[in-house]
Amino acid sequence: MGIILSMSGMAGPSGFGSASTAEQVTEGIDASNLTAIVTAGGSSGIGLETARVLALRKARVIIAARNLEAANKAKQLILQGNGAARVDIFRLDLCSPESIRAFVDDFTALNLPLNILINNAGIMFCPYQLSDDQIEMQFATNHLGHFLLTNLLLNKMKETARETGIEGRILNVSSIAHRYTYKGGIRFDAINDQKSYCDKKAYGQSKLANILHANELSRRFQADGVKITVNSLHPGVIMTNLMRHSSLQMQILRIFTFPIWKNIPQGAATTCYVALHPKVRGKSGKYFVDCNEWAPSQLAKDEDLAKQLWHFSTNLVDSAAPQK
Repeated sequence: MGIILSMSGMAGPSGFGSASTAEQVTEGIDASNLTAIVTAGGSSGIGLETARVLALRKARVIIAARNLEAANKAKQLILQGNGAARVDIFRLDLCSPESIRAFVDDFTALNLPLNILINNAGIMFCPYQLSDDQIEMQFATNHLGHFLLTNLLLNKMKETARETGIEGRILNVSSIAHRYTYKGGIRFDAINDQKSYCDKKAYGQSKLANILHANELSRRFQADGVKITVNSLHPGVIMTNLMRHSSLQMQILRIFTFPIWKNIPQGAATTCYVALHPKVRGKSGKYFVDCNEWAPSQLAKDEDLAKQLWHFSTNLVDSAAPQK
């Protein structure tokens, strides 16, 4: 039924579906009292569209990107269409703990609240390589970087929710590709193994990690009574620069699967819906597709796996922490 809805563009229980755009799902929402961070890959794609629509709804938006030149172009594009937009850009390289900590210091220095964190940036199907801290690049960038970033921003988000009474929201942009991963889901004992590396399974592993991270953080918040929700989502199948390592394969695939492909405004819709829509208030530990709740894979629902990943990730980021 879910695939049929996606192909048809029909609306689901939320009133929106795969054909809905980011502007449509946030129409009439006033986000002027909100500050959001969006990690973005560059001057195009769903990260830019997410930032643009959040700014259109009057939120203050911080674009965190590795390429400042591309991010500045994105900012100028947003301002061309919306001169009143409140947009700032800061450098953030998710495969570098040093860069992540520097970004958090820069943001903290602004003395702003933080209501929404959108962990959106990522890489896909890249050849085997290691991060600055010698971790397989897709796992390091897509999961571990966002894990560290989120942890470093938690106190600010808790403080904001406590002082304003406004529910905070954290979003992990995952993928339906989380279903195609290594046996057991996460290769804890072989995270850097080059011999058995598969670019697509490594991507699926990192996207599974996004969901497990969101679910475990949500569980911890609920246990502690923290007024912040944490959800994950699949934005849809979209041709963006994320697919630069497999563009020919994706073009061939697109010929046979064209009914389920989205344009960028549609691709950013679920992110913007989960970030801003009042219907999502209080919902946490959920997985969204086409602006509706969907069931992820069985591995993604495994609470023990989520806890194991949390401890594994904590150990990795702690080992890379600067010595005091």
